[in-house]
Amino acid sequence: MPIKNLGTHVGPGKERKMGGEAIEEEDVDDPKSSLICSFDSSDDHLRRTGTKWTAVAHIVAGVIGAGVLSLAWSIAQLGHPDPEHGPIRNKSFMDAAKLYLGKKDQLIIGVMAQVGLYGGAVAYTVTAASSVNAILKASCHHREGPDALCEYGDSFYILLFGFIQILVSQIPDFHSMRWLSVSAAVMSFSYSFIGIGLGLEKVIENGTIKGSMTGVPGSDLSSKLWAAFTALGDIAFSYPFSLILLEIEDTLKSPPPENKTMKAASVTAVSITTFFYICCGCVGYAAFGDDTPGNLLAGIGFYEHYWLVGFANACIVFHLVGGYQIYAQAVFATAERLFTEKYPNSRLLEKSYSVHFPWLSALRTNLFRLSFRTTYVASATAIAIYFPYFNSVIGVLGAVNFWPLVVYFPVEMYCVQRRIEAWSREWILLRAFSITGLIISVMGTIGSIEELISAKLS
Repeated sequence: MPIKNLGTHVGPGKERKMGGEAIEEEDVDDPKSSLICSFDSSDDHLRRTGTKWTAVAHIVAGVIGAGVLSLAWSIAQLGHPDPEHGPIRNKSFMDAAKLYLGKKDQLIIGVMAQVGLYGGAVAYTVTAASSVNAILKASCHHREGPDALCEYGDSFYILLFGFIQILVSQIPDFHSMRWLSVSAAVMSFSYSFIGIGLGLEKVIENGTIKGSMTGVPGSDLSSKLWAAFTALGDIAFSYPFSLILLEIEDTLKSPPPENKTMKAASVTAVSITTFFYICCGCVGYAAFGDDTPGNLLAGIGFYEHYWLVGFANACIVFHLVGGYQIYAQAVFATAERLFTEKYPNSRLLEKSYSVHFPWLSALRTNLFRLSFRTTYVASATAIAIYFPYFNSVIGVLGAVNFWPLVVYFPVEMYCVQRRIEAWSREWILLRAFSITGLIISVMGTIGSIEELISAKLS
């Protein structure tokens, strides 16, 4: 993904056109140049202590998610200071969009990003409740047999998860949540390894590798096509972390240069997630073939290992606590920055309070942070309770947002930053990459809409 250096300018003392306006770049030694480095300089006093491995933890916690467990079904269906480029520090995807593409594109990106991130918060809440449900069902089936009717409601567990998120959301920012991301990443590894291990055991038990080259047959050509589109979309949407890349990079210490550390962290994290995705997807399909469940740890089988399945789903819940915050912190930072700019002398920002957690140091918060974050989490929790089909809606939102937020705008920013000449080899390759992303996004959108309609009518 060509977004590795979006937090930086190119060389000093040059003029170029960005976002529809000519911008003369300041000399890197000119202290006034720092005025255009960021929309919010209030946190310049922060001591950045992040490393490659904390960045990997943030990425893994944000990317792997419980969605890794649906990949078996999918398989079955088918900026910052730079030593060369100056002092510009873009602390978020939105900052980079404004710098390179202008306010109009920043507004478009902002609306799409915030809707997608809010929807993700709802989806995480619903998924956490379903994982608790899976724990109860595994225990019930163990006691009463695999054919027992084990049904449990989700509302109480959604409320419980929402309450936990209200508390955890008072963590100030990315700089303060290293411990949560590391814990969430460990939980990701745990339930992924359990899913892979149980899948391999099932393959050995079967004595054969199930599945076929053509995948699950559909009742007709159209149903097969919709399922294939949905599967392609699920796989594509399980990777992106562009919206939080610059926030993560902003936590890194220097030296070494943050852009080099982030590049290494991205390669490591994507390699790790690819390993787990391929293993969970292919092993799950090999174990169950055409009967592959939508969730490898909440579907059919594994009743004799109910305790292990329960532990894995508990890991999912704990991971979702951290994963929720990885994306919510991006929303919180944007809202708090805008409010601070508009109302710098507000009393909501002046008075601060301490929030105490067992075995942890106290967290400082203010009235705006407390009220906005609580309202945000509470509203997402309410939607999770009252809209049972919201996960399908999120699939549509994810499909629609995938191309513009993950492919098109990052490619455009990269081309502006690097001054890619039109019709050069690199320009042609980037355009081909963008068109491919558009095709995948369209296919995923079609599949997701069909899935939503089917869920509504069933």
